[in-house]
Amino acid sequence: MKKVLFLALAAASFSFASCDSKTEDAQEQAADNVEEAGEMKADAMEEKADMVRDSADAKADAMENQADAMDAPATAPATVPAQ
Repeated sequence: MKKVLFLALAAASFSFASCDSKTEDAQEQAADNVEEAGEMKADAMEEKADMVRDSADAKADAMENQADAMDAPATAPATVPAQ
């Protein structure tokens, strides 16, 4: 009789141990929310970094184009003084 009671209690304790409690579910949901918020923040930071990088590239290109324009020969024909 004691063995049967012990086995029944052991089986009941295993079945209750495998069930999630509402508190555990709430903690897991909160952890998922924190993880999702972190991912969203990281994505926003990556997008901002891309925008800064693109802006810097555009500025550098404009400066290079301006420098190239200064190096270009004058397009007006040179006049030779009459003798």
